Amino acid sequence: MSSSPLNTLAQTLKSLHRPGDPLMLTNTYDALTTRIIAANPLAPALATASYAIAASAGLEDDALDLPTNLAGIRAIAAVANEFKKPLTADFQDGYGDRLEEGVRELIQAGVVGMNLEDYGREKGALYDIATACGRIKAVLRTAGELGVPDFVVNARTDALLHGGSVADAVERGRAYLAAGATTVFVWGGRARGGIRREEVKQLADAFGGMLNVSLRLDEVDEKGGKNLTRRELGELGVARISVGPGLQAKAMAAFKREAEKVLGV
Repeated sequence: MSSSPLNTLAQTLKSLHRPGDPLMLTNTYDALTTRIIAANPLAPALATASYAIAASAGLEDDALDLPTNLAGIRAIAAVANEFKKPLTADFQDGYGDRLEEGVRELIQAGVVGMNLEDYGREKGALYDIATACGRIKAVLRTAGELGVPDFVVNARTDALLHGGSVADAVERGRAYLAAGATTVFVWGGRARGGIRREEVKQLADAFGGMLNVSLRLDEVDEKGGKNLTRRELGELGVARISVGPGLQAKAMAAFKREAEKVLGV
């Protein structure tokens, strides 16, 4: 199948990943939050956050199933389509053997990119590198068949969460880029304290800058350390920054404060 008009949006999304001048993604979780971001001229692209979609549905992130995630993504995609901005979806681990089915559903909704994790929930462990690369290739093959050969895969590795080292994350990330991923997201997790400055630099150098880093929205972390800023991450050479459910957490804190005011009247 030849390239479709949707592929133009995929090409736009891919072109926004520039090492040292990173794409800033303010992840959303429903049509209302997406409309706020889509209407902002400073937001060239849109992204979902699976954790936040799950929370909106009353679920833990690990309990978010394919139909529920797709329902949330479709509502967001409708707004993205209206504003003609590229949308990338957080697709967790790809839902086992339903990965290609899911990619078809995403593209049908107008999505042109996805996060894909290498920790299989059904498996209860990391996929081996060859299998994880095969899943990236399956995504791109399916997207190509549907006329979106430039579909963007942000390949997330959870190696650091499961006893691996930064070197292990580098090995996986390089393999994922070779398999066709546009960027690699190395998830550090809160228990570990995320990714440190020197690790960001090491990873960015290893991946030629094609690294996605999650931005902490508070100036300091739980231990009083200073979180890296958007500017600092750019200076370290990363190509993509996201915030995950960070904006949802702040929005819900504001909602709680205002609700307490109303209930206290």
